[in-house]
Amino acid sequence: MKKLGITLFLLLLIAGGAGWYVWNGIQPVEGGGQPVEFTIEPGTGTSRIAELLEENGLIKNDLLFKGYLRLNEEGSRFMAGTYEASPGTTYQELITMLNNGEVKPKEMVKFTIPEGYTVRQTAQTIAEATGLEEQELLELMDSVNGWDSSLVEGIPAEAELRHQLEGYLFPATYELPKEGLTALSVIQGMLSQTEKRLEDIPNWESLLEEKGLSIHELLTIASLVEREVVADQERALVAGVIYNRLEQGMKLEIDATVQYLLDKPKARLLFKDLEVESPYNTYRNPGLPPGPISSPSLASIEAVLKPEASQYLFYVTKKDGTQEHLFAKTYQEHLKNIEISNNMAQGQ
Repeated sequence: MKKLGITLFLLLLIAGGAGWYVWNGIQPVEGGGQPVEFTIEPGTGTSRIAELLEENGLIKNDLLFKGYLRLNEEGSRFMAGTYEASPGTTYQELITMLNNGEVKPKEMVKFTIPEGYTVRQTAQTIAEATGLEEQELLELMDSVNGWDSSLVEGIPAEAELRHQLEGYLFPATYELPKEGLTALSVIQGMLSQTEKRLEDIPNWESLLEEKGLSIHELLTIASLVEREVVADQERALVAGVIYNRLEQGMKLEIDATVQYLLDKPKARLLFKDLEVESPYNTYRNPGLPPGPISSPSLASIEAVLKPEASQYLFYVTKKDGTQEHLFAKTYQEHLKNIEISNNMAQGQ
């Protein structure tokens, strides 16, 4: 009887020890450590997943984890991917994460290209935000080869362009996965965005055909409007003035085309600046410049497709801080508007 009691006691002790061992083994590891990243490849079985979790210090015992999975009929829905978990995560939290495919968010890079930016400004902004080489970006932006874009096919080969893709890279905020990011993929994405956003304008191709414009001419005029206009309500009106001057064979004499040629923009152009020899200088050359001078917004593109009709041939910026313009039909009216604008600056 005494021996039986000792035997029962030993059995209970063993059972209690085993129970404690199991209970302790399925408890979360001590928390407070740094998050751990681990990757489950497609086709990985639950045994290997359990081993991965133990190897990364997220569970205490892979055998106990596998037993827990079998007991609870779990593990068949685990999804492949790269995960991140912290020590102290419970079995159930790990299982839920793997069942739902709650993979580690990809590291992203974000940059904003404002409307009216030039290719050089765009390349610099992208380089600063992504770590890509600015020179490589510029070299690609100066090429029409290798792009999956119908827009690029319309860039005239004979045009004397400063930058081939000027005006073709849509100004917007971009957020892209950092992994695998290349200068090529960034620029391709921006070209694709331009194509996509054009489709936001109803019947844009029909409107383009009605105006008798090529896509290159559309983006060129839109870039002029973008750099000349700040007040949204004036975009279509300024586009109409550009059409009027072109139809009458007048030089456009747009300051922004001269500013485009300068290393640094000037608050006020000098007479010698207007004499610079370049096909982009609309003070010296009739018609449109060879290509866009900036990345136009969708609003400017739409203004060129739907210009506001008027008899205006001139405009001058109001010097009252509104950045709006005074419009005129004749040169005499224009001179009077210049005087009015100057008086605004003097507070009269």
